[in-house]
Amino acid sequence: MISLEGLHFSYSTLSPPVLKDLSLEIPAGAVTAILGPNGSGKTTLLFILLGMLSPQKGEILIDGVDQKGLPRSERSRLMGLVPEDEHVPFDFSILEYVLLGRAPHLGLLELPKERDYQVAMEALDRAGLTALADRSIPSLSGGERQLAKVARALAQSPRVLLFDEPTAHLDLNNKGRVLDMIRSMADDGVAVVMTTHDPNAATVVADHVVLLRAGQTVATGPVDAVLNSENLSQTYGLSVEVTSVRGRPVVLPW
Repeated sequence: MISLEGLHFSYSTLSPPVLKDLSLEIPAGAVTAILGPNGSGKTTLLFILLGMLSPQKGEILIDGVDQKGLPRSERSRLMGLVPEDEHVPFDFSILEYVLLGRAPHLGLLELPKERDYQVAMEALDRAGLTALADRSIPSLSGGERQLAKVARALAQSPRVLLFDEPTAHLDLNNKGRVLDMIRSMADDGVAVVMTTHDPNAATVVADHVVLLRAGQTVATGPVDAVLNSENLSQTYGLSVEVTSVRGRPVVLPW
């Protein structure tokens, strides 16, 4: 369980706060989707969870322990990130790229061992990329590259996995494959946090939803309780209709 208590963050003393007195509970073994318009603080929140940014106020507790001062090596084993965009500077094969996820478990200059290769191949198998293991990253389609990023994070074996817009720019098939992997990781006990602009992606895979606007929580809770017309209209500033298809909320902007 991750608890965020009273987080306040601003990029400078002259700029308005990006997050204001934000408190959340992020359970293990579940998918928590964070939705909100551009500039609402979604990606900033991920960077704070990773320790890349430090809030001016508030606490982040993992299983009741304050993670302030947590060594970087321990944090990198604990948390993984699948970024929205990533530049890969070298011509890695997919297997080599996924093996990078094992780096937090290796010593300085230590080479991957047989167990690390086994974990990487298992991650590729879950992503449906085993047949492409020797292909180079630059040769992949956008959907294949996103699946490779997920496989790399999976090979890291984190307890907490953060996704920044995991389905952006994907076709329906690859979007479904990525969401299936996200769901399976949560079912394995990982605490999964995903930001998204698409409420309908959240209805497919999430257990809990957080709606953010201007760095503050509009609503948080189970999907069915939170994703209603009133909350979404307040979050996005436009009229929204929420209907139901096969028992699942479907969001229709007007």
